[in-house]
Amino acid sequence: MNHSKKRNKIQNEALKLKKKGLVYDSKKYLANNGFCNTVDIALLTIKEGELNVLLIQRKEDPFKNCWAIPGGFVEANESALKSAERELREETGIPYLYLEQLYTFTEKGRDPREEIANTPTRIWSVAHFALVEYQRYSKLVAGSDAKRAKWFKVSKLPKLAFDHAEIIAMAIERVRGKISYTNIGFELVPEQFTMTELQHVFEAVRGEKLDRNNFRTKILSLNILQKTGKFKNEGPGKPAPYYRFDRDEMDSIRHRDLI
Repeated sequence: MNHSKKRNKIQNEALKLKKKGLVYDSKKYLANNGFCNTVDIALLTIKEGELNVLLIQRKEDPFKNCWAIPGGFVEANESALKSAERELREETGIPYLYLEQLYTFTEKGRDPREEIANTPTRIWSVAHFALVEYQRYSKLVAGSDAKRAKWFKVSKLPKLAFDHAEIIAMAIERVRGKISYTNIGFELVPEQFTMTELQHVFEAVRGEKLDRNNFRTKILSLNILQKTGKFKNEGPGKPAPYYRFDRDEMDSIRHRDLI
């Protein structure tokens, strides 16, 4: 979304709020310098072979009933990370995850509450992201100010609140870059997996097909996989062995080219 369209979206939402007679009490979260700090979380997974992002349907204004990534205001006694963990738990039922800071979004006018605040206010967001294995978090429990929580394909996103389309796009770009040289992509597979399943995860994140033989050779050369002794029938030919990660060897591949 270009700058003018994004600005129009925020201004239109602010007009709706003004027509309702709503006033944002900025003093609740306002620092002495006029800034309110918020957090947002882009949580990504692989579902049915495609990259998905977790969205919640907002229960309250602004952008009531619109879809958004989980997030909210930072409390006075919280760090941004602790706030992100709390918001994720309250809005989706997902407990503690390893969250990585993505970027701080500071553009003026990114939140319509700036337009209806009772004192001059700016609302910033410290965005975080994480990767999770889908089966562990397939059942979501919406809470707090969320009506629903649901996984969406990143290729078919609904209309999103605030600047969350921009945050999601940046999270995807970051993950696609890091998956080639860190172990970040291994968070997306179950405890046991076949080589084909692992390759499909890398392909879904990168958005491109990978050569089967080259992928297999490269991954096995890292010496981070252990055979479980179990097998899976994936089609004609010999059953495919199940692998699991050797956690003791995982740190050895940091900042090495994986594929």
